[in-house]
Amino acid sequence: MEFLNRFFFDIYPYLAGTVFLVGSWLRYDYGQYSWRAGSSQMLSKKGMRLASNLFHIGIIGILLGHFVGLLTPHWVYEPFLTAGEKQLLAMGAGGVFGAMTLIGGALLLKRRLTNERVRATSSFADIMILTLLVVQAALGLTTILFSAQHLDGSEMLKLASWAQSIVTFHGGASQHLDGVAIIFRLHMVLGMTLFLLFPFCRLVHIWSAPVEYLTRRYQLVRNRR
Repeated sequence: MEFLNRFFFDIYPYLAGTVFLVGSWLRYDYGQYSWRAGSSQMLSKKGMRLASNLFHIGIIGILLGHFVGLLTPHWVYEPFLTAGEKQLLAMGAGGVFGAMTLIGGALLLKRRLTNERVRATSSFADIMILTLLVVQAALGLTTILFSAQHLDGSEMLKLASWAQSIVTFHGGASQHLDGVAIIFRLHMVLGMTLFLLFPFCRLVHIWSAPVEYLTRRYQLVRNRR
């Protein structure tokens, strides 16, 4: 049991992170024709807008929340926000964005499995990664029930200490997780697994999001003749 604990929470994060970065780079270099979202909207638009918007807004909110919540040192927000208050904030925001991701993802998965035209163009990887994202959203929402049993923020501080130890390359990060409920561990392992699978599925299109359009000073438009 100790070996599994050390593997998944001391070694696996770096394994998943390395595959995530190196795999994405290699796929960009050698598989640019597969670097796409593979949208199926042109095949069937029914229910697509609602499901897609819920899913994408929800998942963006979750990623930003996890990034800020886990990697911000306690001393940064301690002067104006207690650990308990931060946890309540995380539970509320995580609940909203998590529910959006779960509902949107479930609708997209149902569409992909039941719509004949969409199913015909879906690969095993498409269905698998969407299923894992829905399961991950469900696990994340379930953790809120366990977080409610530690409203002093102690559980959140353990998770943040683990994440900060990982990104700063401090050894023994798994020690910060002593006493953490199994549901959090499952959520963490599946999250790292999604990063591991990232370069091998359609998720790579996230790297190509046209963010630069938000900061462009002008846009050239040709007159139609």
